[in-house]
Amino acid sequence: MTVYTVAQLKFTNVDAYRRYQKAFPAVFAKFNAKVLAADESPRVLEGEWPRDKVVILEFPDEVEAARFGTSPEYREIAKDRVAGADAVVLLVKGFEPKV
Repeated sequence: MTVYTVAQLKFTNVDAYRRYQKAFPAVFAKFNAKVLAADESPRVLEGEWPRDKVVILEFPDEVEAARFGTSPEYREIAKDRVAGADAVVLLVKGFEPKV
């Protein structure tokens, strides 16, 4: 089942986050996944959203999402993400209509 990682970020150290952002494509390319959205100016349609960026990644399944998130290459660059932004990160299952 397709899964999505949804990250909502509030920048705390933009320089650290930009280092992460620069290193991300080369690491992410090694996995079977897609970046669906990475927006630093999403439009809030309802409610309050005290964040600066939203990122949505698509993975074919939870196994691939975990392989990415726990890989040594990602864990290394993620140090700058953690230093650069307060994040809420969700793993969301894709919708499969019941027939």
